[in-house]
Amino acid sequence: METRASERIAEEQAALRRVAVLVASGVPPEEVFTAVTAEAGRLLGADQAAVGRYDPDNAVTIFARWSAAGDKRPGVHTPLGGRNMATLVWEAGQSVRMDDFSQLSGPGGEVVRELGIRSSVGVPIMVEGRLWGVIIVSNASEEPLPADAETRLAAFTELAGTAIANAEAQAALAASRARIVTAADAARRRIERDLHDGAQQRLVTLALRLREAQASAPPEAGELVRRLDQVAAGLEAALEELREIARGIHPAVLAEGGLRPALAALARRCPVRVELGVQLAARLPAPVEIAAYYVVSEALTNTAKHASATAAEVDVAAGQGELRVRVRDDGRGGADFGHGSGLLGLKDRVEALGGRISLHSPTGAGTTLDVHIPLDGSAARS
Repeated sequence: METRASERIAEEQAALRRVAVLVASGVPPEEVFTAVTAEAGRLLGADQAAVGRYDPDNAVTIFARWSAAGDKRPGVHTPLGGRNMATLVWEAGQSVRMDDFSQLSGPGGEVVRELGIRSSVGVPIMVEGRLWGVIIVSNASEEPLPADAETRLAAFTELAGTAIANAEAQAALAASRARIVTAADAARRRIERDLHDGAQQRLVTLALRLREAQASAPPEAGELVRRLDQVAAGLEAALEELREIARGIHPAVLAEGGLRPALAALARRCPVRVELGVQLAARLPAPVEIAAYYVVSEALTNTAKHASATAAEVDVAAGQGELRVRVRDDGRGGADFGHGSGLLGLKDRVEALGGRISLHSPTGAGTTLDVHIPLDGSAARS
């Protein structure tokens, strides 16, 4: 008897460890739910196990379901109400056991009748003090579930709650990063417009008036004309520098024409030869275009300044719900996401949009920067 109890404890601990490893590795909650239902169902000798989420419309959605017979029907959305396990746990906010199904009612009760359930235990899933969902383990046979089923299930609900809390924290962090990036880009656009409509226009007007004064000077005022020419040339150089600064802050060509002409302008200005390939059928969401532009801009800047490269390739294409950007050069390699390269900022920007960025830069073999950005804009909208 003691041997069997020890074996049961060992099995339970092993099952919990397997789920805990998934939680610690940061897999999506749905994957954790699938493991929880299978582990809990087998551990308790049940016929059915399910994880459901309570929704704002007073319903429960089954996210994962395990069956000893192999029948799986996740995704079922059932209104709450009546006498059934999901509703009773929702109303009580605590564990509930049902061994008498003669009074079943409500939509959830109809599902139970279809499955031929005779006994069930439901344990709430709490996330940071709020009722999030429920784990329900059931038997179709006349043999009831173990007397300590509620206690044993509680350990699994804690792991499920941790997985949900982790996922929500990560989503909140991504949304916060996306809002920061979006706000910074909006500020960049305002500064660029202010420079274009304010300081740049005033400098253009002053340069024109100076050239008019130069043209109207009498022939004998040669020295004055020469000085006016120097001042006008200096003013035009300052204007060009201001335009370059404005382009670096937020390029007007990107907002007006989209990614293709903006990247073409970057390629033209790069002192290293750039082979540009852009495959885009239409304009992309603004946050995606801005991120892609700065990825290419930073990569080409690093290529020109640090890589000792003779050529670079830029490939941009949209498809399968994402934008793919690749920048390669034939330089000396050795680039990384540190050392003030600006690549770390790109990593933050791309990941804030739910994307991913990778860098391959072996010493002496060039650098390749690969970026994938989802086109749905979900992170940026959060």
